[in-house]
Amino acid sequence: MSLPHAILTALLERPSSGLELARRFDRSIGYFWSATHQQIYRELGRLERSGCIRALASERPARGRKKEYEVLPAGRAELTGWVSGREDPKPVRDPLLLRMRAAAVVGTDGLPAELRRHLALHERQLADYADIEARDFSGGPGTTTGPTAEKTPERTEAPTEADRLRHLVLRAGMDLERLWVDWLTEALRETSAAPAGPDGV
Repeated sequence: MSLPHAILTALLERPSSGLELARRFDRSIGYFWSATHQQIYRELGRLERSGCIRALASERPARGRKKEYEVLPAGRAELTGWVSGREDPKPVRDPLLLRMRAAAVVGTDGLPAELRRHLALHERQLADYADIEARDFSGGPGTTTGPTAEKTPERTEAPTEADRLRHLVLRAGMDLERLWVDWLTEALRETSAAPAGPDGV
C-alpha cells in the first residue's frame, strides 16, 4: 500500500480537509499505514496537481479556511486499478527478531526487559483494537454499528460490504497483535531459561 492510495481511500469515504485527514490517520488508517501530517499535506498537493482530487468550493472567505478535498474520476480510477493489481507480500524486517538472533551469539543479558516492554505495547494495541471493535462492530462479524474508528450515529441494520471489509481489516490487526503477544510470551519463557552469556548459533 502507498500513501496516495491511503489518502484516496479516506477521501472517498468522506471528503476532508488536510487537518481532518491527518487526524483520521492518527486514529484509524494510521494503525496499519502511518504517515506524518507533513507527508499527508505534501501528498495532497501531488494528488491535486495530477487531477486525482480537487478542493471543494467554499462560501467562506479564503483566508483562514480549511480546504476540503474530494476525489475526482481519475482518482477513483487510480484506486480501482491499484485494488485489482498484483503485489507480492513484503518480507518481514523487524529489528526485534534480528536482536533475538544476535542474542544467540552474544547472550540474552538485558533482552528480557525489552521483550517485556514490547509485550506491554502489543497488549495495549490489542486492547485498543478490541475497544474499536466493541464500539463499531459490537455484534461481531455479522453486524456493525458504524465504520471502523469513525464517529458516526449508531446504526443497527445489517452490515454493508464496506462494513464487512473494514471489520476484516480490523480483525487482521487484532490477529497480528495476538500473534506478537503469544510469541513474546514464549520468547520470555525461553530467554528466562537461557544462560545470560553467549552460547553460539
